[in-house]
Amino acid sequence: MTLKIAMTAVGGVEVLKPVRADLPPPSADEVRLHHTAIGVNFVDIYQRMGLYPVPAMPAVLGVEGAGVVEAVGANVKMLRPGDRVAYAGLPLGSYAEARNLPANRLVRIPDGVDDHIAAAAMLRGVTAHMLLYRVYPVRPGMVVLVHAAAGGLGLILTQWAKRLGATVIGTVGSHEKADLAMSHGLDHALLYRETDFVAQVRRLTDGGGVDVAYDGVGGETLTRTLDAVKPFGMIASVGQASGTLPAIALGELGPRRSLSIARPSSFAYANDTVSYALATASLFEELGRGLKINVGLELPLVDAAQAQAQLEIGATVGSILLRP
Repeated sequence: MTLKIAMTAVGGVEVLKPVRADLPPPSADEVRLHHTAIGVNFVDIYQRMGLYPVPAMPAVLGVEGAGVVEAVGANVKMLRPGDRVAYAGLPLGSYAEARNLPANRLVRIPDGVDDHIAAAAMLRGVTAHMLLYRVYPVRPGMVVLVHAAAGGLGLILTQWAKRLGATVIGTVGSHEKADLAMSHGLDHALLYRETDFVAQVRRLTDGGGVDVAYDGVGGETLTRTLDAVKPFGMIASVGQASGTLPAIALGELGPRRSLSIARPSSFAYANDTVSYALATASLFEELGRGLKINVGLELPLVDAAQAQAQLEIGATVGSILLRP
């Protein structure tokens, strides 16, 4: 019997219930994976709250993990039992001790990379690659704004953008989070509870604004970010930690501002075979070059509800893991 955390209804963390169920053998194109580490992401919360639909109830959430291959289907030739692998993206189901999933979702973990680091980095790393290379290619000399710079995605974006030659401005919620982000290469930390981040961005860019802003907060933060981006710059909206996304009229983007807004999907990017392979290869290359992955909280799998609760209220930094 395999332990899973089942979402029984839309609602608060109380809808996450531990259950045990038999796990069938993998189908011809599947692999059975025993998890060693499981990533917790805001998308899990969005699905639990009903902002993003799940295929059916009860649902096992989770879109990221790492572990060891236990068994392979008849058509699987590239993997074998004992291989260490990681994955990010759909289908749902990582909140479990073990699971079956399509073999083409799995990426071998290089020697020297710990399973926990791989699980903490996969989805955020794929997202960072999408933002930095596909949505708005970052080049030397650019200035970027990262909201929630001390979060799991924020810390990866900061380091990777710096490696590409950008100056990085980030918003954070406390002095402790500012120190953490600065230790990961952030050039300027703006405490959004104590200062007007738009005014500070304008000051730091001599009134010009940033080339691109990455926002996973939504709500008023996204609306105000319109004034922090220079003409012909871009805002990439990659989440809604505030719970809402504002309705922005097209007229708000130009001609006065001349801005672009992107709403890219990490799942769509990961679902593209070529993009997924390129992003994961680049991520592991960056890890080999010294990209730091901060795991701010690790809890047993049975405490998935607590992990989501801590993430939801902004009490964590870096990535969050569940331990099977």
